Amino acid sequence: MSVARGTSLSNFPRVVRELGGDPLELLRSAGIRPQDVGRHDVFIPYRGVVMAVESAAIATAAPDFGRQLALRQGIEILGPVGVAARTAGTVAEAFAIFENFMAAYSPAISATFTPLDDPSRVFFEFRVLVEGLPPIPQTIELSLGVSLRVLRLMIGADYAPVNVHLPHEPLTAEDDYRQYFGCAPRFGQRTAGFTLRTADLARPLNDDQLANQAVVQYLNLITHRDSSIVVSVRTMVRQLLPTGMVTLELIAAQLNLHPRALQRQLSDEGLTFAAILDEVRRDAATHYLRDTNITLSHLTRELGYAEQSVLARSCRRWFGSGPAAYRKAQRSPHPHHHERLS
Repeated sequence: MSVARGTSLSNFPRVVRELGGDPLELLRSAGIRPQDVGRHDVFIPYRGVVMAVESAAIATAAPDFGRQLALRQGIEILGPVGVAARTAGTVAEAFAIFENFMAAYSPAISATFTPLDDPSRVFFEFRVLVEGLPPIPQTIELSLGVSLRVLRLMIGADYAPVNVHLPHEPLTAEDDYRQYFGCAPRFGQRTAGFTLRTADLARPLNDDQLANQAVVQYLNLITHRDSSIVVSVRTMVRQLLPTGMVTLELIAAQLNLHPRALQRQLSDEGLTFAAILDEVRRDAATHYLRDTNITLSHLTRELGYAEQSVLARSCRRWFGSGPAAYRKAQRSPHPHHHERLS
């Protein structure tokens, strides 16, 4: 199983309610905590996202549910990936950001451009990388709908691709698709995506080089250019740390893998589960000690340690000093710290 940011279901409860459905029941059935919906700082199971979206179309008798939800989402669901794209120099550079850093939003999906035989055309492909899923027409239409909104944000409100490609048969009248996407739909295709004009990708954006460099640097830091499996393990370890229950066996079960299979995949990347766990704890400790006034007892729980003495030993190993001394050393003369957490 892979994951996606909680923003992948932004406005899901609102749209379901408007259509007469019960969003809480749909989220519970999909194994998603309602409080995680819409949050960029939380990862949720991608299979759960798919289940929620597909089942919502049935529960609300809305065969265009994915398209309706896409109208309530936009580039903001991508967080810093969207900021980096909006500050790029051209549309092509913006979509290169999506190709390179989509794993920061969700390692379960990819967005790529492929040149076509006709040099005046390129193909934008949206792909779900999770294996063993049932047909997911609503999820695909949601993703293409959001992709179109991103294109229109960058190029213009009336922008229309050359064609929209869908792997499934039409869920509503073909004219609905033509009106929604602004172009001719092609159904039963091998891949999902859009045929675009090459010239459109050269269009300039309101670029901000300094902002773009800062966000790209941040994205490089958090994605580590790792494989999807490493990104997924890291994100799930971070989420589960406060439970004190982070084990190789639990993460493997979440990924639908045997523990030994997960160990092999991490080994292929030159990593171990223990190393990832330690790195995630160190990064979290660095942030909390440098940027917040969280108490050491709270930090102990946040990192999944049973005793504060274990936190102290880890900090000495990571930083060469205990947590209080490290925090004091990191403080600037005029810090702007968060409120103290109990």
